[in-house]
Amino acid sequence: MPHAARSTPSPLQLSIIKGLLFVTCLVPLLQLILAWRADDLGANPIEAVSHATGDWTLRFLLITLAVTPLRRLTGLHWLLRLRRMLGLFAFAYGVTHLLAYVGLDQFFDWTAIAMDILKRPYITVGFAALVLMTPLALTSNAFMIRRLGGRRWQSLHRSIYAIALLGVLHFWWLVKADYLEPLIYSAVLAGLLGIRAWWRNQERHRQLRTPPGAPPRGPSGRRVIPIASR
Repeated sequence: MPHAARSTPSPLQLSIIKGLLFVTCLVPLLQLILAWRADDLGANPIEAVSHATGDWTLRFLLITLAVTPLRRLTGLHWLLRLRRMLGLFAFAYGVTHLLAYVGLDQFFDWTAIAMDILKRPYITVGFAALVLMTPLALTSNAFMIRRLGGRRWQSLHRSIYAIALLGVLHFWWLVKADYLEPLIYSAVLAGLLGIRAWWRNQERHRQLRTPPGAPPRGPSGRRVIPIASR
């Protein structure tokens, strides 16, 4: 039996993995709720909620982007089955981050909110990132993949790269003193985008080296034989 087949979980195992991942992704929010109820969020609880939800939005975005490189490096193709959930949690924490700002910080003062979006660059890019995330969340289902078609759906979901960049920029402009954490996020994002660019460049070179009419080669360099010829 091939190694890839042995390492693929059964449907039951995959359901358990998804359930455990779902609970794990809820842990930061549950901790935040418990800390709020226990009055254990420090001198400025509203700021603590806003920062925590924003941090986890960016973390889930980066974790979502890490799935594809991890799958390619490990050969565990079933990891792609977890990417949708991770992306939806990034959106959910982003919405919670926005609600904390709109409801707890600005008390639904829409005039002040509109002025903030226009005048404060970090709020502008943060709001833009969430706007861009919305169609990704709405189309993260099999029905919309069929409706849009695979190529259009993939083109739309490539905007996650711009969203992640906006998220990191939002964090940079928000921080006033200690830049270590945004520097770490920037380095992680640069690595995730860099490895994709390198793979794309390698694939382009392979295509240029392939003689006209020769069978295409996969990422491993092996020739891909058409199904009809197997």
